[in-house]
This record gives sequence, C-alpha cells and structure tokens, in this order.
Amino acid sequence: MLPEPHRLRRKADFASTVRRGQRAARRDVVVHALAGANADALVSDPGPRFGLVVSKAVGPAVIRHRVARRLRHICAGLVHEMPEGVNVVIRALPGAATASSADLDRQLRSGLRKLNLLVSVGNSV
Repeated sequence: MLPEPHRLRRKADFASTVRRGQRAARRDVVVHALAGANADALVSDPGPRFGLVVSKAVGPAVIRHRVARRLRHICAGLVHEMPEGVNVVIRALPGAATASSADLDRQLRSGLRKLNLLVSVGNSV
C-alpha cells in the first residue's frame, strides 16, 4: 500500500504536474513528473508523491481498480528510489488492463529513468 504522505490528492497538484512537468510515454503507461513541486506545499514528508489516472478506456470498474492497485503497489516500492519533492502522475493506457505486474513495473521504471528520477538501481526488473 502506498503511504498517505506519498499520494497526490488535490486536483491542482494533478493539473500542474501534467501541464508543467516532463512526460515519458510507454506502451501501457504515460509518466508525468514535476520536480520541486512539493517545495511550497505543506506536506509532512518531502518524499515523492504519486497520483494515478485510470480512465474508463482501460476497462470496467473491476479492471480499472485492479490496474490502480498494481500501480500503487509498484509506486510504494519506488518511494525510496526517488528524490524528494517530486510529483508523479501515472496515466494508465488501455493496454494496462492486460499487462502483467512485471510489465507495468518495467515500463514505469523505464519512464522514470528517462526522466532521470530513479536515484538507485536496487530493485530494477
């Protein structure tokens, strides 16, 4: 489970990350990231914060929630491998519904590496 301090909640945080941040597209996910986004926010933990966008295009509710759970689990493992003060929005594409957890992990890490956001290579798949 992704700890509460590492979750994006506010619509404004999602919007600024998607609009002003960098983007890395992969087959089943698109990763948006904005460094230094938490500097002005009143957060208890300055670590990275993650938000998910899983639209109806991915599938029915059961599938969307399964994809979101998988992505949250992957993000929880990435918290200690990323720099502080980064907001990350992960947008699941329709292919994420049939992708394995290992594929989603690989694609997410690949996108974060493209954006130079992984500070350690400990659990690379």
